Amino acid sequence: MSRIDPIQALRAMLAIRAFEDALAQRKNHGFQLLSTGEEAVAVGLTSALGPADQLLTGGRSIGPALARGVPAGALMAELLGKVDGMNRGRAGRGHMSAPDYGFFGAHAVVGGNISVAAGVALAKQMDRDGGIVAIMFGDGACGAGALHETMNFAALWTLPILFVCNNNQLSVSTAREASMAPAALSDLGVAFGMWTRTIDGLDVAHVAEVAAEAVGHVRAGRGPAFLECQSIRLRSHSTTARETRSRAELAELRARCPIQRLAASLIEAGLLDAAQFATLQLEATAAAAQAMAHAEASPYPSAQEVLQHVV
Repeated sequence: MSRIDPIQALRAMLAIRAFEDALAQRKNHGFQLLSTGEEAVAVGLTSALGPADQLLTGGRSIGPALARGVPAGALMAELLGKVDGMNRGRAGRGHMSAPDYGFFGAHAVVGGNISVAAGVALAKQMDRDGGIVAIMFGDGACGAGALHETMNFAALWTLPILFVCNNNQLSVSTAREASMAPAALSDLGVAFGMWTRTIDGLDVAHVAEVAAEAVGHVRAGRGPAFLECQSIRLRSHSTTARETRSRAELAELRARCPIQRLAASLIEAGLLDAAQFATLQLEATAAAAQAMAHAEASPYPSAQEVLQHVV
């Protein structure tokens, strides 16, 4: 471990896992895209961001929002369409935002807010507030024209923006190798002269270390950077999508679970024992239950406010 506290990292990853488990177990959970298996990317990346920075994501936004510090109760309420959500239940997973927590927002359309991130980065460059912008997207967005257009202007204008591809190897059910030609997705940034890396996105300490290097590069005014984190998805594409992978393939993936991997390494190093790990899991489960109770107690918006904030 280097720049990130391993126990706190484990606690944060468990919090995401338990939160999403609680959401998935609710009968009427809505249409959700979960981050199960990708927790190390969110926790490692956000450990490198400061209070003046803003994070934008695609539709798989729950894990990154929690890792950025958005309160779990408000987030759960938002996902369930309740008024105690950050956006009074109007935005949901696909469009929620909490800029006061450094979470500028999500976007349900693949590649949809990559260009928005460039706009936020341009504003930060003009304001000279020292902050940067990190934009997370999946490997499926790497074929979107908006990404390439945005990278061009980001490089041309030396925008303070970090492109983070959370490559979970699947675009819904299409393998990454079947949809994108580059050997590494970070190679896309090379064409624009960017700092680039492709790393193991299941190793939270490594993600934190390299993300800090990337953020330092961007914050120093040396131009945008492109970080590819290779991760895995342990659930189906969405809560309404049919799982297309075989049981054997899923079993192999679960054996690579980043949480179990981190816990095993800490136990082997003598920094954690099995009982302490079980306690951390119980704490995460209890916090998720508390977030769910907060959301359940919140009412739905009234019909009278349906046109509020509509332009």
